[in-house]
Amino acid sequence: MTLPHGHSGTGEFGAALAAAVTLAALAYLAAAARLRRRGDIWPPLRDASFTVGGATLVYAVNAPLPGGPFTAHMTRHLIVAMTAPLLLVLARPLTLTLRSLSPGPTRGTLLAVAHSRPATWLLFPPLAAVLDLGGLWLLHGTRLLATTHHEPLLDAATHTHVLAAGSLFTFSVCQLDPVRRRWSLAVRGTTLLAAGTAHAVLAKSLYATPPPGTAFTAADLHTGAQLMYYGGDLVEAALAAVLAAQWYSATGRAHRRRGVRTPASERATHGPTRRATP
Repeated sequence: MTLPHGHSGTGEFGAALAAAVTLAALAYLAAAARLRRRGDIWPPLRDASFTVGGATLVYAVNAPLPGGPFTAHMTRHLIVAMTAPLLLVLARPLTLTLRSLSPGPTRGTLLAVAHSRPATWLLFPPLAAVLDLGGLWLLHGTRLLATTHHEPLLDAATHTHVLAAGSLFTFSVCQLDPVRRRWSLAVRGTTLLAAGTAHAVLAKSLYATPPPGTAFTAADLHTGAQLMYYGGDLVEAALAAVLAAQWYSATGRAHRRRGVRTPASERATHGPTRRATP
C-alpha cells in the first residue's frame, strides 16, 4: 500500500474510488430516505456511520497523510483495512438494500447470493481472517510492498484486496446483516482474538525489521509499527464491543423468554393458585 510517488495520493485509482464511494453514499442516503417516507424506521446514526466511513476511506486514499512514508502507509492501512470497513458494516448496507427494494427479481437475486453456499463459506470467520491477515503478512513479509512503489496497477490491486478483505473480515465478525448462517459468538470472538494476536505480532516484527526491499528510516519504521499496534487494538476493541452488545441482547431475550414460560410451567406443576379467603 505504499504509494508509487511518496505518500500524497493514489492517482487514478483514488479518483475512481472516490467516485464509487460517492455514488454508494448517495444511493444509501436515498434508500434510507425512501424507507422513512413510507413510515419505516431507519436510525439516522446508520446514515452517519456510512457517510463517515466512506469519507474517511476517500480521504485515506487521496489526501496527503502525516508522517514519513511508512507512518503514512500504516495510517492508510488502519483506515482502509479496519476503520472504514467497521463504519460501513455498522451501517448495515445489505439490510437497507433488501428493505428498500420491492419484491421482484433484483431483490430475490440479491437475497439468493447472500444466502448462497459460497457466501456462507466466505463469511466463515476463520477463513475471512486468513484472507485478511494473510494478505497483510504477504504484503509486509515479501518484496510485494517494495514492488508497489513502481507498479501503479499492482498498488491499486493491493489497495482493493486490503479493502475487500478487511470488509469481509469485519462483516463476518459482526454479522449484522441477514445471511444464511450466523456463526456463534464463540467462533467469532475466538477468531477476533486470534486475528488481533496475528496483527500485533506483525506490528512488533515490523518495529524490528522493515519489509524486504524497503529503506525506511528507523524513526519512521518505529512510529508506523506503533501506530499499527495500538491503532489495531482500538479497532479490535470496537469489534469486541459489537460482539458484547450482541451477547447482551441475546442474553436479555433469553431471560425474557424464560420469564414468560416460567409462570405457565409453575401452573402446570402446582395447579391453579387459590385466592386467599379474606
